[in-house]
Amino acid sequence: MSTPSAISMQNGKLNVPDHPIIPFIEGDGTGPDIWRASVRVMDAAVAKAYAGKRKITWHETLAGEKAFNKTGNWLPDQTIEDFKKYLVGIKGPLTTPIGGGIRSLNVALRQLLDLYVCLRPVRWFKGVPSPVKRPQDCDMVIFRENTEDIYAGIEYQAGTPESHAVLDFWQKTFPKEFAKIRFGDAARSAAWQKQLEATGQPKREAPVMVGVGLKAVSALGTERLVYAAIEYALKNKRKSVALVHKGNIMKFTEGAFKDWGYKVASTFFRNQTVTERETWILGNKEGNPGLTPEGNAKMIDPGYDMMTPKQKEDIVKEVEQTLAAIWATHGDGKWKKMLLVKDTIADITLQQVLTRPKDFDVIATLNLNGDYLSDALAAQIGGIGIAPGANINYVSGHAIFEATHGTAPKYANLDQVNPGSVVLSGEMMLRYMGWTEAADLIIKGMDGAISAKTVTYDFERLMKAEGDTTVKKLKCSEFGDAVISHM
Repeated sequence: MSTPSAISMQNGKLNVPDHPIIPFIEGDGTGPDIWRASVRVMDAAVAKAYAGKRKITWHETLAGEKAFNKTGNWLPDQTIEDFKKYLVGIKGPLTTPIGGGIRSLNVALRQLLDLYVCLRPVRWFKGVPSPVKRPQDCDMVIFRENTEDIYAGIEYQAGTPESHAVLDFWQKTFPKEFAKIRFGDAARSAAWQKQLEATGQPKREAPVMVGVGLKAVSALGTERLVYAAIEYALKNKRKSVALVHKGNIMKFTEGAFKDWGYKVASTFFRNQTVTERETWILGNKEGNPGLTPEGNAKMIDPGYDMMTPKQKEDIVKEVEQTLAAIWATHGDGKWKKMLLVKDTIADITLQQVLTRPKDFDVIATLNLNGDYLSDALAAQIGGIGIAPGANINYVSGHAIFEATHGTAPKYANLDQVNPGSVVLSGEMMLRYMGWTEAADLIIKGMDGAISAKTVTYDFERLMKAEGDTTVKKLKCSEFGDAVISHM
């Protein structure tokens, strides 16, 4: 067997040796229990898939409580260097330090390595209890932007000199916009206090107390995320990419995300993608070859007759330019075999992933929307306990695969918890490395173990609550054995 060596990036592609060195952080709380079960599953899948020709050399690196106890540092510099050197790694759940220091170890790792994609696949395994009637319809992959939005925003606490300085600047420089801040100055705060007193409320001071924050969304940040989402969708033969945003309210941040996302599709993937609006224009033309641009415009915008002359002109021009640009490559039904790129408002998306999950496939969205969607979708397929995740920089190749749940310290060292989140994160890691045969075996093993109703206490409790008396409760380590036996 070859000497263990690091994964590298060559000519824009991941170069994975047969004997790669993979750094791991076992995690805090239940992390050690979960890791012991999960690493056996990953090793078994690799051994079975490649008959000894490939093998992972695991290299432990420290973060969290274990790191602090050994080094006095929650996130040692050596850990960052290890992930930089070896490119691909995996981690369990980490404790967030209390009372100063790094606010979040997970966020720190993402920022230090510029892991701009938070990748969250969501799929259901037969037999897993779910709160929805058809969890099998939920098969989505979320590309959550990791480095912008409010998670990388700037905030100032209400009443501080910093918040007052920002408010003063806005009041002097942008008075029209400042007027939207309801209680941003002393006069309006005092006026409201008088209204309260008129209703019998006790008299009190009315200082200006307004917390302020800055939310930033960039063209480049959007483009690299959406590019990765579209490239993934094409490579994995997915049907659509949905740009999820709240651009109807935040027009120049989330609305810009939508616009920039469409530009990525039309600029870099023109012959492989079609936008939802383009399908309407093409479909109308195909249904009626003699349809005029004006007639087509009326069909794609029902409010056309009530528009201003300029608005009508713009819609007609859009129809003409679309047909001139892509009719030859997309017309006559050719667009039906292409990747559909569409957009949807965040709030209705949270409803429709429940009521119409088959309408969604790959989702590209900003940081906060992605946070909401990831956890909401995880609930549909059995909970965050088996939800895997990854943080990836597709340009440099750096990737950290991770459990998406917390440390659950009260269950530490009891060999009880479900290791599914790390097991499936390992499956994602192997697939990212191109070791798809081993990844497929992990899916097969998970599917078999759960279908056989041999599960950890979390699923056993839910299955019994639904009236299933045949389910067998396993320890964390025993569930790992069950997964291996079903490979």
